[in-house]
Amino acid sequence: MIYSTTDTIPGREIAQIVGVVMGNVVQSKHIGRDIMAGLKGIVGGELRGYTEMMTEARDTAIQRLIENANEKGADAVVGIRFTTSAIMDGSSEIMVFGTAVTLKP
Repeated sequence: MIYSTTDTIPGREIAQIVGVVMGNVVQSKHIGRDIMAGLKGIVGGELRGYTEMMTEARDTAIQRLIENANEKGADAVVGIRFTTSAIMDGSSEIMVFGTAVTLKP
């Protein structure tokens, strides 16, 4: 599956728009990451535990986007965008969405 933040796929022509597709995940932090983040907050620097958590969540959301596009018979997803939002204290949602398309051979 080809997916891109651009509205076109270089070297390929879009045959048909299949529709909007999306994937999302709500991720919560755990006590171990919370403790380490609190300690890191004292001295400053990257909160690697949270960075890893958000990377995993983004990857999961992308996989769900691809599954949604495959279910609709798409060859590619263009115009991908990411959003994040706080759901409740200690958890956030990552959503990815785009336009599923078929490509000319």
